[in-house]
Amino acid sequence: MLRALHHVAIICSDYARSKAFYTEVLGLRVVHEAYREARDSWKLDLEVSPGVQVELFSFPAPPPRVSRPEAQGLRHLAFSVGDIDEAVDRLAAHGVACEPIRVDEYTGRRFTFFADPDDLPIELYED
Repeated sequence: MLRALHHVAIICSDYARSKAFYTEVLGLRVVHEAYREARDSWKLDLEVSPGVQVELFSFPAPPPRVSRPEAQGLRHLAFSVGDIDEAVDRLAAHGVACEPIRVDEYTGRRFTFFADPDDLPIELYED
């Protein structure tokens, strides 16, 4: 029935700041951007890889979401990378701090976490 992940939707507190983070820091490509006047809301479609997108939304005064410690619900967003050291260096060049790189005890793959401008946990997983 399910074939692939299509998109992940994120509601941000500061649209301009989050747009810059996801496009300039993470390097996601803008597919489409629209202002929805009836909702006083921006919607930005960003391509992660062919067929996979992040949808970035703004809404007036969105309530904060509890994410730590280990709140129920979506835990984090994870992206695969070819070279985790290169990815961490790129983030550091933009002032983004990452946790120390760890090794997944089940797969032997390296991973780390950092946060977006709204403190959403994001994982980089070396493939």
